[in-house]
Amino acid sequence: MSFGHRRRHVLAADERWSSLVRAVGMLLAVLGVGTIGYLMLGLAPLDALYQSVTTVTTVGFREVGEPTAAFRWFTIFLVLLGVGTVLYALGVLLEALVEGRITERFGRRRMERQMAGLEDHVVVCGWGRVGEAIGSALGGSDGCTVVVVERDPARAATVFGLVVAGDATEDSVLRRAGVERCRALVVALPQDADNVYVTLSARRLRPDVFIVARAHVATAEALLIQAGANRVVNPQAIGGARMAALIAQPHVADFLDVAMHNASLQFRLSELTVSAGSPVAGRSLRESHLRDATGALVLAVRNANGDFRTNPDPAEVMEAGEVLIAIGTEVQLAALRKLVTGAG
Repeated sequence: MSFGHRRRHVLAADERWSSLVRAVGMLLAVLGVGTIGYLMLGLAPLDALYQSVTTVTTVGFREVGEPTAAFRWFTIFLVLLGVGTVLYALGVLLEALVEGRITERFGRRRMERQMAGLEDHVVVCGWGRVGEAIGSALGGSDGCTVVVVERDPARAATVFGLVVAGDATEDSVLRRAGVERCRALVVALPQDADNVYVTLSARRLRPDVFIVARAHVATAEALLIQAGANRVVNPQAIGGARMAALIAQPHVADFLDVAMHNASLQFRLSELTVSAGSPVAGRSLRESHLRDATGALVLAVRNANGDFRTNPDPAEVMEAGEVLIAIGTEVQLAALRKLVTGAG
């Protein structure tokens, strides 16, 4: 489905909702005219409303007022005006119920209220094959809430979780997804131009947000970096490198995949940032006794410039803000995290 078709689909849905609102408004207006008219003919307020409802709905109850000539003429006018309005309103209401527009609209509002209080979540723009895989992987992480932005209503309906049905290139849609409060933004739209535009918009709305963008061609990678993406991923290039690794070193490739993504494996890879209040900040690996204290093994250290020191020397000093890449069991990594962050 092209962007134009998707746009027309969304506009058609909004038009149907507008038709329902308009029909209800017309019905209320007719009842208001009838009530005012019967009040002018001498009925009490409750009797005037009652007479209006029974007349417009043609239920055939008796008149509650004196059937004078003026009363009869006004009733004829109200029947002719009201019956058509009631039939139109019922038709629009039945259409909305059959198509699920009412429950969809209230469900959307309930979801937006939930998202209004979200913080530290991840926004995923695009629910294609890549976006769905990202959402599934992140959704399996403990404490990670994912909000999906998808402009295709058919795809948006397949999202199990929080979703914003709209065009991610619009600032208002990004704000509804909570981009100003999120932990990270994933831009995985089908077109590189859209990915560049969303990255620019998100960087303007939230200068410090961490952005991971998808690139379809190599030339788009530099543009996405210039637009403000912190990381750029080319699925085709990664897929090719993965296939080559399976040929050259299949066991190493399998181990890394399992260590990163298979929760059943005893050992896991994890990254931990050394905090300023940590007891290991400013001390060497040997002085900190990380391996003895936690059982986890530090494989690499990344400094503030983004450079890695693999297989670090025990005499190397760990500074606040540096990131440790470690391997160990969940228990060992939890103990290491507590130590390097200074928690507890």
